[in-house]
Amino acid sequence: MAAEASAAPISGKLTIDLGTDTGRFHGGASGTLYGLYGDGVPSRNVVEGMYVRTVSTKAQDGTQHPGADALEMLRPFVEAGGKDVYVYLTDIYRGFPYEWPGATGPERLADFTARVRRHVEQVLALGEYRAHVVYVPFNEPEGNMFGTGEWSYDGTSWRADPRAYFAAWRDIYRLIKDLDPDARIAGPNTCELYDEVKGFLEFAETEGVLPDIVTWHELSSPDEIRTNVAKYRALERELGIGPLPVNINEYAHNYHLSVPGQMIQWIAAIEESKVDADMAYWNIDGNLNDSAVEANKGNGQWWLFNAYGQFTGNTVRVVAPHPNVQYTLQGVAALDRDKRQARVLFGGAGGSADVVFEHVDLEVFGTTVHARLLEIPWTGQVGASAQPLRLADRELPVVDAKVTLRLTDLEEMSAYQLILSPGGEGAAALPPSVRWRRTYQAEDATYLGDGHSLNGPEGSPSDVDKFATSTGYHVGGLRTGSDGVLAFSVEVPQDGTYDVSVFANSYNLADAVREQGPTNVFLRVDGRRPRELRLPLGYKWAVWGRTDTQVELAAGAHTITLAAQDPELGVTRGEAVVDKLDLALRDDRATGVALYDAEFAALGGGARVDYAIRGASGPGVAVLPRGGTATFWAHAADDGEATVTVDRIGPGEGELTINGENVGIVERSSMPLFLTSGINKVTITATSDDLVLDRLRTDPSRGLLPTATYSAEEGTTTGGARVTGAHTFATGGKAVDGIGGGPGNSLTLTVTAERAGRHALTIRYSNGEQAPATHYNPDPVCRHADIAVNGAAPQRVLFPTTFHFNNFHDLTVPVTLDQGANTLTFTADELPDHDGRSRNQYGQRSAYAPVIDQVTVTPLA
Repeated sequence: MAAEASAAPISGKLTIDLGTDTGRFHGGASGTLYGLYGDGVPSRNVVEGMYVRTVSTKAQDGTQHPGADALEMLRPFVEAGGKDVYVYLTDIYRGFPYEWPGATGPERLADFTARVRRHVEQVLALGEYRAHVVYVPFNEPEGNMFGTGEWSYDGTSWRADPRAYFAAWRDIYRLIKDLDPDARIAGPNTCELYDEVKGFLEFAETEGVLPDIVTWHELSSPDEIRTNVAKYRALERELGIGPLPVNINEYAHNYHLSVPGQMIQWIAAIEESKVDADMAYWNIDGNLNDSAVEANKGNGQWWLFNAYGQFTGNTVRVVAPHPNVQYTLQGVAALDRDKRQARVLFGGAGGSADVVFEHVDLEVFGTTVHARLLEIPWTGQVGASAQPLRLADRELPVVDAKVTLRLTDLEEMSAYQLILSPGGEGAAALPPSVRWRRTYQAEDATYLGDGHSLNGPEGSPSDVDKFATSTGYHVGGLRTGSDGVLAFSVEVPQDGTYDVSVFANSYNLADAVREQGPTNVFLRVDGRRPRELRLPLGYKWAVWGRTDTQVELAAGAHTITLAAQDPELGVTRGEAVVDKLDLALRDDRATGVALYDAEFAALGGGARVDYAIRGASGPGVAVLPRGGTATFWAHAADDGEATVTVDRIGPGEGELTINGENVGIVERSSMPLFLTSGINKVTITATSDDLVLDRLRTDPSRGLLPTATYSAEEGTTTGGARVTGAHTFATGGKAVDGIGGGPGNSLTLTVTAERAGRHALTIRYSNGEQAPATHYNPDPVCRHADIAVNGAAPQRVLFPTTFHFNNFHDLTVPVTLDQGANTLTFTADELPDHDGRSRNQYGQRSAYAPVIDQVTVTPLA
């Protein structure tokens, strides 16, 4: 993708009118339905860095799905910056439609009423956190409790005869308000904004039971968001109510979720409408609706919301080439006059486009602007992503209050961010993150051998229930017993080390995959240098992740093959489908290096941006007063040491915090510090007046932090915990299973620290437990371990699914160790309900810790 003058035909013009203010930036699109499983899944870094504003989830101890219990994740969500938790009270029940017990409608409603009372009483004991609870009495009542099906109140749809539903709403509303007069209640929570909602609002206004927040679902398209919010606002005016807050608490489809180029179209419509909205829950809970990977990683969609959440100031008018039309180029923009920055997020169409800024204020930007262009690519539902790619860094003149950028080679599945700031101060343009890259589709590759299948079409605008795939098609054939070879013909411009990303998927419950877990295949370049790759698992077919490696290529043509057999390394076990292969050549000087300019960081405590200080790496710097902060969201490929440098100008001083851990003062030289794989929150706080920050830089490890790894099989086990050789992908083929079911079944490891202090425990584990599901959502279960250090009170840690017990991931936990020998004891037991007595009867709370392979101990600093 290039930003340049070109004679190529232009597919459209996106106009950002910096002179037309459309209101304060709201940030409402970053909501999630069932996106949080519990404290740590996803991590607080991932939640805070995605700027999640609202979450809709099940009532405490509900049996609808594992995890996502409202009162268990309320506090960590609020502490990670969240605003409100919408409690789906109906999700106390199992099934969809909800299986509420009773032979008659009144009996069923009486049972539900008793459960609502108990839940409100539990919330009342939460202290200040209860102010963040919003009750949703009924979910999609027209298809559930007050529809026409088996589990209906009386077999009559409320849309035809609303009396039973209206009475139930009134009575539940009054019950909640009687127990807690300050409670907020949301509804009607219909599948869409039906015309009959008018009658509901009229009834509620007359009876004094009007919802505090109006909710409905938009499983439609972004244009319907704009249309229906406007329709609802007109209805308020007609009825003389409101304006009330609105939450579209289910939006988008499988085809859209995880794809930045699709999701930016929804974000633009939601932000333009100034409402809150929660992404729909089609798959597994605890991954922010296909934004989070494992516990602490983000995919492309996560980085899109990270960029969106860092908007500040007021939004401005954006005119798209095809206004309010889905699957076309759309965008959202904000102007912060104090920061002197304009930020734009756009995407949704391939090809080329002009991005035009109009009414560029010379008092804000000057006569020359600095434009930084970033790409947020699609990396699949379970494919972790590094920070957005820098495509261009340019200085442009302001001509007649306009700035125009010609963009070519836009990717339809990507979103893009453009940051405009004052230029003309001599800032050196940074090179692109990637020097060269190409995509090769699996369906265009040559397949040799048996078992070939061309699969598709997958998701499309006419079939949004299916998953997005790069061209709609993918290739199968690499499976147990196959002799298949998938051959990609590639051509590269120069000698070098190329990044290879294989976009692939193995369905974790497929018959051929159950035995081993990750499907292994063999990559060769021109028939030589074989290596084994393990392709990613997913919760369904066509759920895409990436397996990354590097190859040495000379300039010219080559053949890269993925094969089911290799005479030296063995044979494939399992079954995989392949979507595409990406090749990329990075600048040799930038390999493993990440740069984060302070003027684009999240600033607090009175920190400001200054564009007039010479010697900065970018267009400006951040100037922090005493107590001022600059926060960076930094990516790390692996858990372990990184070389971290804080570039500053002048004598200012500060403290450095990484993931909530104070790791010391800001040094003039580079510092070896522990970074967690995935998302790291790095905050610099000034301890002197006028700390001038230029940028944060992370480089590869220099091996300065003492690190030791301990195999779980070397530890001491008690009770049913045991060393097993059943997990072939564990280190050395052995791991410890059976931890849990009570404290008598434990694992204890003795680890050594060179000095006392805070350390990272990086635990290599597997967890393939899955509860029986009642409908389309797979229900993997997070296991937990209670980890006691030197016999102290244990720390409870959640471990997300790895989709198979032979698929191992890393999860890092910070702990305090003494100098010398320390004991780590792992136990687990099934957790009771909120009352401390009753238990879940559907296998939704595991009694066991994950399978543990090894533990690596590293000082944080």
